[in-house]
Amino acid sequence: MTLARPAFPVSDDEIRRTELAAFVRSRRERITPESVGLIPSSRRRTPGLRREEVAQLAGVGVTWYTWLEQGRDINASAQVLDAIARTLRFDEIERAHLFTLAGTADGNAQSRCAQLSPAVELVLDRLEPYPALAVNGRYDILDYNRVWLSAFPRLATLPREDQNCLWLLFTCQEWRRTVVDWDEAAARMVAQYRAAMAEHVAEPAWKGLIARLNRASPEFAEVWARHDIRGPENAVKRIQHPLVGLLRLSYTYLWLDPGLGTRIVTYTPADTRTATKLESLARRLDADGAVA
Repeated sequence: MTLARPAFPVSDDEIRRTELAAFVRSRRERITPESVGLIPSSRRRTPGLRREEVAQLAGVGVTWYTWLEQGRDINASAQVLDAIARTLRFDEIERAHLFTLAGTADGNAQSRCAQLSPAVELVLDRLEPYPALAVNGRYDILDYNRVWLSAFPRLATLPREDQNCLWLLFTCQEWRRTVVDWDEAAARMVAQYRAAMAEHVAEPAWKGLIARLNRASPEFAEVWARHDIRGPENAVKRIQHPLVGLLRLSYTYLWLDPGLGTRIVTYTPADTRTATKLESLARRLDADGAVA
């Protein structure tokens, strides 16, 4: 006796492909021919664009696109998904959803990681006299306020690819001297990076940073080889500030884009002595962050 195949998806991959097919089809049906420069036909029996029209506009095969909407087991490259996303006028959230359902890394995510709204800069400034910075999931430094910069004033002179907390922690002696509990901080940051990288394992920017660090720092290579993972956490950090000495700071994450890992890291005083030092430091800094 032959059992009938279930009418519903039975594996995670089938569920994902079914969701992907329904999502793309629903968005195709929302795009009018006029909006993409096509002449509407009175014989059009379905809403939105036809499959062959999407395939033509995206530069993909009609059969391949039909299989995509049918939930077939096919591979979708980042380039093809990018073309479909542009053809169907996806916004950033829809685009990210498309790539997630397809199980493909989005190369454009790297450029989006570096984009912050003007409101973030205002928030960072208003947090003074407490130090604060904005980073993405790779620990690229995106913005900061004057008090945070005062601990490492030559940051802005470094090449853009070196303005990364993980890179500086392992390769810059000046940065390293400010971190009192370096071993613990290094192990924690590497473990958090590895955990975050699980969702970006195929992205060149993530892999490239690891390759650079492995070449530049035997210490990093040793810690990375442990395969430790840790999630984001709030804790107390001790910083040896070049102007005011030892600071005990509690750091907290304010998430801006959990999908990309973009967040503001705020440092608040963990004791009254640190609070007094931060207030004194803020008064000494001019508009450019230099000591007045």
